[in-house]
Formats: sequence, structure tokens, C-alpha cells
Amino acid sequence: MYKIGAVGDKDSILAFKSIGIDVYPVVDGDQARDTIDDLAARQYGLIFVTEHIAQYIEETIKRYKKKLTPAIILIPSNQGTLGIGMNDINKNVEKAVGSNIFANSDK
Repeated sequence: MYKIGAVGDKDSILAFKSIGIDVYPVVDGDQARDTIDDLAARQYGLIFVTEHIAQYIEETIKRYKKKLTPAIILIPSNQGTLGIGMNDINKNVEKAVGSNIFANSDK
């Protein structure tokens, strides 16, 4: 069975622990990269990563997007969203459906 982990600053991911998700606080991109690689090697199927950390490890995230597992999902930090995670969701939905069904239509 795959496990679920969360990687990011401590204040943003600590709440995940209350619902049984393993949390891995990191302070910089190098530590995040090493942590994600370790979690992937230990059969984690889903890894939540805060957007603030993700912006420093883009190449690592791109590498895992080409693989079946782990799925890496970008989430806002406690400081708010950078829009990166939602942009990824929009791209994936558009790829699957053929159009951006989330686009605002003011008509």
C-alpha cells in the first residue's frame, strides 16, 4: 500500500499529521529535493508539496511528473497561494477534456 506525505515549511504542513499523513518539514530547495527523492524510493504514492517550496525544485517535480508514482500535488502554504498548483490542475484538465472547463466566462 502506498503512503502519503507532505513536504513544506512546518507551519503549512503540520495539520496534515492530524489526518494520518506523514509530514516532512523542510527549509530550502536542497532539503526538499532530497526528501522527495527519499519518499519516492520508500514507495510514497502521493506527495503534497507547498507551492513556496515547489518553486525552488521545479526540475525535481518535472522529473516525477513523467512517472506513475509518486504523484506530486502542489498546495498553497499558510502564506497563501502562488497560483502554481491551480495552474497545474487547469493544464491537466485541459489535456484530459480538450478545453479549459474552469475558464471564466463573463458572457
